[in-house]
Amino acid sequence: MANLKGLSAFPITPSNRDGQVDAGALRALLEPLVAAKVDSIGLLGSTGSYPYFSRDERRRAVQVAAALADGKTPLLVGVGALRTDDAVKLAQDARDAGAAAGLLAPVSYTPLTDDEVFEHFQTVARESGLPICIYDNPGTTHFRFTPDLVGRLSHVAGIVAVKSPALDAAAVPGHIAELRAVVPSGFSLGYSADWNCTEALLAGGETWYSVLAGVFPKICVDIVRAVECGDAAGARQLDARLQPVWQLFKTFSSVRVAYAIANLRRICAAEPPRPILPLPPDAQNKVRDVLAGMDFG
Repeated sequence: MANLKGLSAFPITPSNRDGQVDAGALRALLEPLVAAKVDSIGLLGSTGSYPYFSRDERRRAVQVAAALADGKTPLLVGVGALRTDDAVKLAQDARDAGAAAGLLAPVSYTPLTDDEVFEHFQTVARESGLPICIYDNPGTTHFRFTPDLVGRLSHVAGIVAVKSPALDAAAVPGHIAELRAVVPSGFSLGYSADWNCTEALLAGGETWYSVLAGVFPKICVDIVRAVECGDAAGARQLDARLQPVWQLFKTFSSVRVAYAIANLRRICAAEPPRPILPLPPDAQNKVRDVLAGMDFG
């Protein structure tokens, strides 16, 4: 996959308490995404809890997803790891199992420098042969990519995209302009943080990396298609319907809410990997109330 466009849906990765992926539950989560014709599936992203799984289980998750997608929906697979050699192996595994691209975050314990991150990404791209999307997620990695660093990496063979946290509506056009000025033509600029992504797309972002699309793909597809058709008012109208969900995400974290939705909607029965705990009953009731008052299609 030379680039990433449109809607990338990020599901949870259901598993048991020993860290074994529940293949049946994963298929139940992925089938509606393929049916909704999302543009790609973001498997083993942060919502998919990639750091909590062994190499074998990560490989198995990709194999399950690739068999279900059957070439119809590209897979973007999280390949982040503390060690560069481990990230290379994970990227090779993902490539061999059928992934179209890898999502690489600068996971670290010791804070990394820009040069260390550059070398890490360059090595994974070169040695894995898997197209790489830069994963800028300072909320979890505590490393923030500057436009200069994104620009340097964008000229490395095999690094094809960046996934940035979406800023608010007033700030995102400037961020896009800064990045566009330093990356080559065809390099994809995409955004996460669902509550800001409609405006990021309207400002020129090319990909929405969405947690909500992992459990409610249709309305997210509709927003992206509205943007693609130039219907800004329609996209904003759909986004406005989702404000109660965005508030849940901001209050309780999107990954915890995604698990709660998957369980409440009976898509699958799953708990997040420990030490992350399911939402307490009062918070689950708030999620239930929001879902009861909304038609996601």
